Amino acid sequence: MPHFTTTDGLKLQFSDEGAGTPLLCLPGLTRNGDDFNFVKPHLDHLRLLTLDFRGRGGSDHDPDHMNYNIGREAQDVIELLDHLGLDKAALLGTSRGGLVSMVLAATHPDRLAAVILNDIGPEVAAAGLERIMGYVGMTPNSKTLDQAAVGLKKFMDPEFPGVPLERWRAQAAFQYDETKDGLTLRYDAKLRDTLLEQAQAGPPPDLWPLFEALGGIPTGVIRGANSDLFTGATLQKMHDSRPDLISAEVPDRGHVPFLDEPEALDVIHRVVKQI
Repeated sequence: MPHFTTTDGLKLQFSDEGAGTPLLCLPGLTRNGDDFNFVKPHLDHLRLLTLDFRGRGGSDHDPDHMNYNIGREAQDVIELLDHLGLDKAALLGTSRGGLVSMVLAATHPDRLAAVILNDIGPEVAAAGLERIMGYVGMTPNSKTLDQAAVGLKKFMDPEFPGVPLERWRAQAAFQYDETKDGLTLRYDAKLRDTLLEQAQAGPPPDLWPLFEALGGIPTGVIRGANSDLFTGATLQKMHDSRPDLISAEVPDRGHVPFLDEPEALDVIHRVVKQI
């Protein structure tokens, strides 16, 4: 996989496949570009790009863990676009990647052709944050990817009923590496320290101005109907603010939809057609 070097000297991994409208996929907090493998076959008419944020996947870990913040990660996106010689790209942001996308709408709107938010909005529910803090930075108890798949299915089944074990096995491989000593995280465990220190620094900022910065940019939102992080009430408020918003709720999905569901694909295709 190719890499580029950021202005502060880190090598970040990205992928660049296909031709057509550029769609850059930005993963969630602890995820990486592999998370978009399920949707890739459905987007083969686009130039599909992914980025492993610093400290995730095949990208370098940052020696200063406080650089794991959405402002620096947004700058990394701009530096990738510059590296590729792209004036503009559409963004598909999952969770944390969606927050980065909203920051870019406020700071570099001229670089955004469209934005699609996957299970994230300008209000983040406390229940979802609490669940995330329950696992971030923690090495899994499972010793193999097969065991991790069983654990994921059991843990996620209430929000993702009916998802087969094979899907969770693939997801486990996106999130962990299997070694002779057990599973290791595919991200820097110091992400947990970053989140804790940010929480101690004060209340989270108001994200609504970032969402409002998307005005004039074709925007879509995908929500898992069972999501504990992105509520239906927040989605409705987003529609009240942006009547032209394209959105869908994906049944039998929590945080986050896999993106190959028909409802998710419909939002992606409809937004891209607006470019």
